[in-house]
Amino acid sequence: MEKGTRTEEVTIRGEELVATVKALVHEGNIRRITVKNREGRVLIEVPLTLGVVGALLLPTLAALGAVAALVSECTIVVERVKERED
Repeated sequence: MEKGTRTEEVTIRGEELVATVKALVHEGNIRRITVKNREGRVLIEVPLTLGVVGALLLPTLAALGAVAALVSECTIVVERVKERED
């Protein structure tokens, strides 16, 4: 099996940002999360490695909370790891 990636975009309200990112991280197959504003400008990009949870993620969640307070709507771009068979 060979690993690849796929991306998804989800538009949410600012107040949902931290909860949504927490839920995505707990899924475990996320490589990178990028948060963009309405105009498409990248506000924060979070590369995730396997096993990054708990205390290591707290500073990132604090930064996401600050971003959430500043935007009314944002887009989360999720890069997922997927396995594909050849």
